[in-house]
Amino acid sequence: MVIERWRMPRRITPWHSFKELEDTMRHFDDMFAHPLLPIWRRVPSKEEEWAPAIEVFEKNDKYVVKADIPGVKEEDVDVSVVGDTLTIRGKREAEHEVKEEDYYCCERSYGSFFRSIALPSNVDAKKIDASFEDGVLEVSLPKTAEVKPKKIAVSAKKKTVK
Repeated sequence: MVIERWRMPRRITPWHSFKELEDTMRHFDDMFAHPLLPIWRRVPSKEEEWAPAIEVFEKNDKYVVKADIPGVKEEDVDVSVVGDTLTIRGKREAEHEVKEEDYYCCERSYGSFFRSIALPSNVDAKKIDASFEDGVLEVSLPKTAEVKPKKIAVSAKKKTVK
């Protein structure tokens, strides 16, 4: 029989007390966010602000910003550029409907909204175009013509000995 000296395993997982605390807090949040009875659900108040989801991507000659704003009328949307910031503002009016039942739940958001996006320096602000179709606002931000670097010749001065 061979006796071998005990060696500590190389892979010991350290204990992260804060990670376990965060996990516990997340479990509590999940438990109360999805209760068993629907009346316990958190209903958004009218004072809460909402902001549309946006998508920003680059094409060859322009940048494109798309914003999902379903239920918003075209005349209730304002797109503006100030300096290097694109701002989308608008409002969605609540439908005045009264339910005469035991339970009524409304999770749709209403009211004013805005989103601001920092623009790259190569956007031509004079040619920005916006279109609105099927609840999606699309803002097209054309790029300016690329400025080519100017080559500057460097000449060395010769020292004269006196």
